[in-house]
Amino acid sequence: MTKGRLEAFSDGVFAILITILVLELKIPHGADLEALAPILPVFLVYVLSFVYLGIYWSNHHHLLHTVTSVNGSILWANLHLLFWLSLIPFTTGWMGENHFAAAPTAVYGVVLLLAGLAYTILVRAIIAAQGAHSPLAAAVGKDMKGNISLVLYAAAIPLAFVHPAIADTLYIIVALMWLVPDRRIEKRVGDNQSEWSDRFSSENGEAGDERQAPSRCRTRR
Repeated sequence: MTKGRLEAFSDGVFAILITILVLELKIPHGADLEALAPILPVFLVYVLSFVYLGIYWSNHHHLLHTVTSVNGSILWANLHLLFWLSLIPFTTGWMGENHFAAAPTAVYGVVLLLAGLAYTILVRAIIAAQGAHSPLAAAVGKDMKGNISLVLYAAAIPLAFVHPAIADTLYIIVALMWLVPDRRIEKRVGDNQSEWSDRFSSENGEAGDERQAPSRCRTRR
């Protein structure tokens, strides 16, 4: 599978998941604002889940910019990520319909944790294919931001049974951490492209000088 096909397939899955997500918002039976009250919890979870899917889509887009070829490990790691993300609409609806009850809130955190681990596995699969000194490896580094996110997800799962609001707060904190697009990969890829363009221009300039040199000699003769 080519990089373009992998990216197109993944983008299609993200689009479908967002479509399924919005279908969980039921039409209220009433024409006044009070009719919106029953669907408010579902709407709040919808907003949070939409933000998470948007974050994953944005970072996935930047991540695939570093990929030059796709092997079996990258393919299956990508499918593994999409599997856990495909469960977000289900957990979103369950948590919203039950007004942030403990068990649905904890399961929501389990899915987020496993999706985060799957994304980390995908990153490591790409680095393994490219080598330890690849631009992606340099951009990710120790990935403190990703590790902190996983710790907060793991903490939120048992805390959901203490009070669901604590877990919900941790989910929001992680989303806010990633709401600003991760510029590490984008910057590293941009630097490499600039370096390649400079090298290409320099080589073309030298080749042009070599082609012009015989012409100047013939002109002097």
